[in-house]
Amino acid sequence: MSLINTTVKPFAATAFHNGKFVPVSDASLRGEWSVLIFMPAAFTFNCPTEVEDAADNYAEFQKAGAEVYIVTTDTHFSHKVWHETSPAVGKAKFPLIGDPTHQLTRAFDVHIEEEGLALRGTFIVNPDGVIKTAEIHDNAIARDVKETLRKLKAAQYVAKNPGQVCPAKWNEGAKTIAPSLDLVGKI
Repeated sequence: MSLINTTVKPFAATAFHNGKFVPVSDASLRGEWSVLIFMPAAFTFNCPTEVEDAADNYAEFQKAGAEVYIVTTDTHFSHKVWHETSPAVGKAKFPLIGDPTHQLTRAFDVHIEEEGLALRGTFIVNPDGVIKTAEIHDNAIARDVKETLRKLKAAQYVAKNPGQVCPAKWNEGAKTIAPSLDLVGKI
């Protein structure tokens, strides 16, 4: 079953965020757009590049009214040390969620059972806690958060404009489509 248009399952976790350990739960995702970025583990090779990419674009996510959450199967203690020792990860101003019990990786269907790690999964969650986009792929392939930002803005647009859809390669400010019988076979 797809996670699209389902509500985030209840969870409770701890994150390292701006020098503190903070609780994060499904309730934390309510009231604003959220982007959850799952990674296999801290102290790996590809993951810091993705954290840095998210950090470099964080202002754009905030401008769009969204919080970014990085999730790995490590503890929040590991995330503290990772943040302090990796120049790339040290740029992160968003929560780094520890999921040592694998509650989140299983709930978002990105858990690799035989490895105890997560696949690279990206989820955009609306302010009601409903999953609007899901992307899951092999751990050898890192993401480009600019595409995640584009998808976030598209999800926000269609939420504010019922009856509109965003076509391929849609970017903020571009034309959308109002589906109708008259368009069938004409696009």
